[in-house]
Amino acid sequence: MNPLNILRDSLYFFRRHLTSIVQLCLPLVVLEALSTQLLYSQLGEQASPAYGMLLSVLFYPLYSAALILYLDTRSNGQDTRKRDLFARAVQLWPTLALLILISSLLIVAGLALFVLPGIWVMINLVFAEYLLVLRGLPVIQSMRESARMTKGNFMRILVLVLAVLAPLWLLDGLLLAAFSEPQPAVQLALSSLSGFLQLFSSVVLYRLFMLLEGQAGA
Repeated sequence: MNPLNILRDSLYFFRRHLTSIVQLCLPLVVLEALSTQLLYSQLGEQASPAYGMLLSVLFYPLYSAALILYLDTRSNGQDTRKRDLFARAVQLWPTLALLILISSLLIVAGLALFVLPGIWVMINLVFAEYLLVLRGLPVIQSMRESARMTKGNFMRILVLVLAVLAPLWLLDGLLLAAFSEPQPAVQLALSSLSGFLQLFSSVVLYRLFMLLEGQAGA
């Protein structure tokens, strides 16, 4: 389970299915970015980040579930219609939104305790969404099973997550430096691009999730 091989395979899948992933997820990513931009334009830039998190809980579960379902169907050689993926994502929204809300609050609380506890919580919960969406586990059981799957693989998962997110954070920083005071349209484009590129981490973690499940079942 070489992290480089996982990244290579995930990048190949992401590039090969880029058009479908764009069609499936980008409209909701843009809508989320637009809603966040409008919200903070009304509340002011000093408004609590909690408002943005609540908007994310509204939109993110829909396109995250749709993407996870797409990854699973395509990896199994199936060709499910996008509207069917969205229909299933809508059905999953209440429980997945609850999972994401609880996970986000736990991670934020952990980050407030000198960062490391937040990282520990984040890594332990990386597979919870996949377990809920693909295996139908309830919220708490998904979190517990995710923590169980990470045992013995914590550093490998952490390295993989950082290998994906660090370049995205660097790109965000470069874009912020290049567009220090962007016009609303440019800001919307940058936020949408950042949100969409972060979906690559879902592809990587799905690949790792399937490998760990395969090892457990071997």
